[in-house]
Amino acid sequence: MARYKCIIFDCDGVLVDSEPLSNQVMVDLANELGADIDLDYAYQNFKGNSFKNCADQISALIGRAVPSDLEAQYRHRSTEKFKAHIKPIEGIKELLDGLKISYCVASSGPESKIRLNLQLTGLLPYFEGNIFSCYTIQKWKPDPAVFLWAAKTMVFEVKDCLVIEDSPIGVQAALNGGFDVYGFTAHDYKDELRKNSTKTFDSMIKLRELLD
Repeated sequence: MARYKCIIFDCDGVLVDSEPLSNQVMVDLANELGADIDLDYAYQNFKGNSFKNCADQISALIGRAVPSDLEAQYRHRSTEKFKAHIKPIEGIKELLDGLKISYCVASSGPESKIRLNLQLTGLLPYFEGNIFSCYTIQKWKPDPAVFLWAAKTMVFEVKDCLVIEDSPIGVQAALNGGFDVYGFTAHDYKDELRKNSTKTFDSMIKLRELLD
């Protein structure tokens, strides 16, 4: 673990098991507009992306602009799903309890969403004061800006930080910033993370072993 002084965690799919919930909401909204897609399509095309990018893809599928309130609909529906069903990623609390180095979270979602999901899963106390949202700086992955901002604010150099990601876009963002990045492959069904990640792991127990 001495190699790194700070770990920068993505949120969705790394700290909280929100990807199936949020992607299903996006699928439902898209299909109500006539897109005719499924959850596998969402994982392939939406996971790790900004909302704007996802909306642009839906617009291309249906051949017209999406409703102006689509993001508001998405945030409302996904929040209700999170409140009812979200859980922490298995083993993440035990991992955080054992960490002897600094850590933070850097996510594409709005800070209000990050805070809600961390609160619902009992993880907010671990990250209070160290939450970095792409919405705050208006730059989204694969732009590395959110990771660079997190490292600078945590007062560490890039070489001293490790990013934990679960999407190809997130991995690319870390690489674009010069970071080492470990890919969490528990839901990487098409083995997309291995080719670019510094290392990969499929459980938090294995991540702890890699860090040790």
